[in-house]
Amino acid sequence: MPAMGPDAVPSLLTTERLHLVQPPPDAAWRVLAYHEANRDHVSAVSPERPANFFSVTYWRTRLAQDREDFRRDLSLRVFLLPRGQPLSLAPIIGNVSLTHIRRGPFQSADLGYGLDHRYEGQGLMTEALRALCDYAFTVMGLHRLQANHLPENQRSAAVLERLGFQVEGLARGLLLIDGQWRDHVLNALLAPGHRE
Repeated sequence: MPAMGPDAVPSLLTTERLHLVQPPPDAAWRVLAYHEANRDHVSAVSPERPANFFSVTYWRTRLAQDREDFRRDLSLRVFLLPRGQPLSLAPIIGNVSLTHIRRGPFQSADLGYGLDHRYEGQGLMTEALRALCDYAFTVMGLHRLQANHLPENQRSAAVLERLGFQVEGLARGLLLIDGQWRDHVLNALLAPGHRE
């Protein structure tokens, strides 16, 4: 890959309207800007974050760790950029991730996602997740993806349903959010050819 200079952002996946990228550590300020713009929007549905989460230092370290974790087949976190602008200038408008990748007899991962509140309702998250799920199954060779959401999060439920995820149950007290252990709806999607 040619050198692209500091802040360069090569695209991992491209959809009709989005680039899914793994930004270099030098792009930490862009990731921070996305999280700052959505701090209030996601605080009610997100677990407690590290004290330095809203800092360039945190994101510089985290982006470097994300690349290492991808290289080691532990996780994949990518950020969403709208197409039609140079990659180095486009704003980050969301993120999708595959975490807790389990190999061996499992071949599974947990799917996570978030979208800038100013871009909701346009089908962008469905588009991004469809591309990531396809990549997980066809390129990474995974068999199963899990995704969880709060019972009242109907937008998230609708996205997962559009992608073919099936509800598998309710996990009581799954995640500590805003000082309370919150229940989550469990969903899963199997690789094509293994779905009923």
